Amino acid sequence: MMNLKNAAGALVLVAGLSIGAAQAQVGQDMKNAGHDTADAGKTVGHDTAHGTKVAARDTAHVTDHAVHTTARTTRHVAHRTSHAVRHTTHTVAHPGAH
Repeated sequence: MMNLKNAAGALVLVAGLSIGAAQAQVGQDMKNAGHDTADAGKTVGHDTAHGTKVAARDTAHVTDHAVHTTARTTRHVAHRTSHAVRHTTHTVAHPGAH
């Protein structure tokens, strides 16, 4: 009978330690999950900030390019218009010249 009591006591002790260890592991897993979630949030925040900066820089570049292209085209059209007006004025003033 004593051996049965010792065996039962040992079984209860081992089961208790196993449950305690399992609970400790669950607690550690929960902590790790919390840290992983926090790290993922930080990564998303950093990536979003980086993407915003890149988009702003690209937008500024494209806008600057559009301004210069518009200015160049305006100068070109003004020159062509000036030339056409001079040519038309000359043709009207001297009808048989051309």
